[in-house]
Amino acid sequence: MIEADRVQLLGGQVELVDTPSASGKGQKIARCPACRIAVWSHYSGAGPLIKFVRVGTFDEPDHLPPDIHIFTVSKQPWVVIPPGVPAVSEYYDRDKYWPAESLARRHALLPQLQQYEIDLPEGTAGR
Repeated sequence: MIEADRVQLLGGQVELVDTPSASGKGQKIARCPACRIAVWSHYSGAGPLIKFVRVGTFDEPDHLPPDIHIFTVSKQPWVVIPPGVPAVSEYYDRDKYWPAESLARRHALLPQLQQYEIDLPEGTAGR
């Protein structure tokens, strides 16, 4: 999860695909139009301001192991979560798990996030 203005697409374009989500608000998944791999998502609450980048699309994904496993309630039984890595059944309390620097970056982005929600056309909450 990173501010969209900190992400640079190095080549080509992505196709944004509207996708349903458990919240009912949906998400937009940015996919490579050739291979259909998901590159990042825009979730309803932050829209285009935050990109949830898929670590597996990086040249060296091993440099970014997960800080926490979320939505483990729906994980496959053969997925083994390593000991010592936080895991929660659904979403998590960011104040409990995020580092102070990440919380500060989110706080700095809050006015833009709030304005994004205000600017949405009626009936499109989070889209």
